[in-house]
Amino acid sequence: MNNSHRDVDVEERRIEKKSDSSMVASTFIKYAAYIIITFGILYFLVRYVFPMFQ
Repeated sequence: MNNSHRDVDVEERRIEKKSDSSMVASTFIKYAAYIIITFGILYFLVRYVFPMFQ
């Protein structure tokens, strides 16, 4: 068991995270629009539809 003569090739990889700011911005705008539409529907239900059942 002679480990001093063992030849091991070590491959080194560097992973760089590429962040496209336009992609991030468009995703943010998309989800912000989803949230605004959801709150708009909830507001409509609370303001106009629920009072019809009282």
